[in-house]
Amino acid sequence: MHLICRGSGSPVLFIHGIPTSSLLWNGVIEKMCGVFTCFALDLPGLGKTPSEPYHGDYLARLSDRIDAIRIKRNIAKWHVVGHDGGSAVAAQYAHRFPQNVSRLALLSPALFPDLKPYFPLELLRKPILGECMAPLIHPLFWKVAMRRAGRNEEETHSAPTEFGKPFSGFYGAWRFMEVLRWGKPADVLAHFSNILPHLLTPTLILHGSRDQAIPSSFSRRARNLIPNSELVYVDAGHFIPLNRPGFVARQLIEFFRQSYVAASVSHDKYSTQSCV
Repeated sequence: MHLICRGSGSPVLFIHGIPTSSLLWNGVIEKMCGVFTCFALDLPGLGKTPSEPYHGDYLARLSDRIDAIRIKRNIAKWHVVGHDGGSAVAAQYAHRFPQNVSRLALLSPALFPDLKPYFPLELLRKPILGECMAPLIHPLFWKVAMRRAGRNEEETHSAPTEFGKPFSGFYGAWRFMEVLRWGKPADVLAHFSNILPHLLTPTLILHGSRDQAIPSSFSRRARNLIPNSELVYVDAGHFIPLNRPGFVARQLIEFFRQSYVAASVSHDKYSTQSCV
């Protein structure tokens, strides 16, 4: 998986959702890399990471690959942050490797099987109909929905445009369709109500007060299920890291600083780079 690494200090891993990329975290990382080593990866099929076939054990296999990154970097423990579907990846990882996660932060968490994607995107999941509708839905989604949702209230970023680059070109609409078909929420997220009560890692949940993609009830349910968790509402839409990068960075810095652990972690100065 494509990985960027910036900053120095205690390590933090950032995981984006669908259909964004590691660029989602640029504004947050800019404000945190002075005190933390910030890692941000591109999930398969998004950003600069090649796509791969999806299977029923996708989240478990992805957790193993993420932990391989931790081992390669000689990190004993790190903080983990997820947004949207990346929150499911982050929670799965924290459940599978609790000894390797210091603190967990979930933004706009897509964690429950009753998740209802936008109706036009749901059409792309349907065989034959999706293939026919993809060339129509694809440009509307990127030109209207993503630009509106990614409107930044603190500073201007080109992230919404960059998110769509893997899906440019003649076959882009169908590549986008394949990413959206990686799994049905009813199947992929069915087990989270069972694993969240076993997450003992201190957890911060952030939810945008104007989020129209993930209902606020998801964050309340997560807070009620995760034993050591707190919920903070943010004056933002769905893309909190784009809308309020400064606020997110301050919340994360304060939350992570509450739990410095005596562990052998690498404090070397990292520069931006691509990693396998």
